[in-house]
Amino acid sequence: MSSVIKITDSEFETEVFQESKPVLVYFWANWCGPCKLVSPSVDWVANQYSDRLKVVKLEVDPNPNSVAKCQVEGVPALRLFKGDEMVISHEGAIGRQALNDMLKEYIQ
Repeated sequence: MSSVIKITDSEFETEVFQESKPVLVYFWANWCGPCKLVSPSVDWVANQYSDRLKVVKLEVDPNPNSVAKCQVEGVPALRLFKGDEMVISHEGAIGRQALNDMLKEYIQ
């Protein structure tokens, strides 16, 4: 069971900006092959760090406002927020170890 929460544009501010712990936002699309490769790593991070990190996923096509707000130009894309500040921005496929290394300093 994944602890990744699916959100939409209308939930973005509440679920991301108003959260007390860091939030990893995973932008994806049904038609995106690399997204299928990244999803298991995102699920792993969500389960591994659920006490220190909130992970949400947002489908890009039906949620253009959040995509624009986070300047997502391609999927898969990852954005890490602390409050309303974006502290990490990554686009493209990423493996579990690289994702873990990228997040490490923010999920102490």
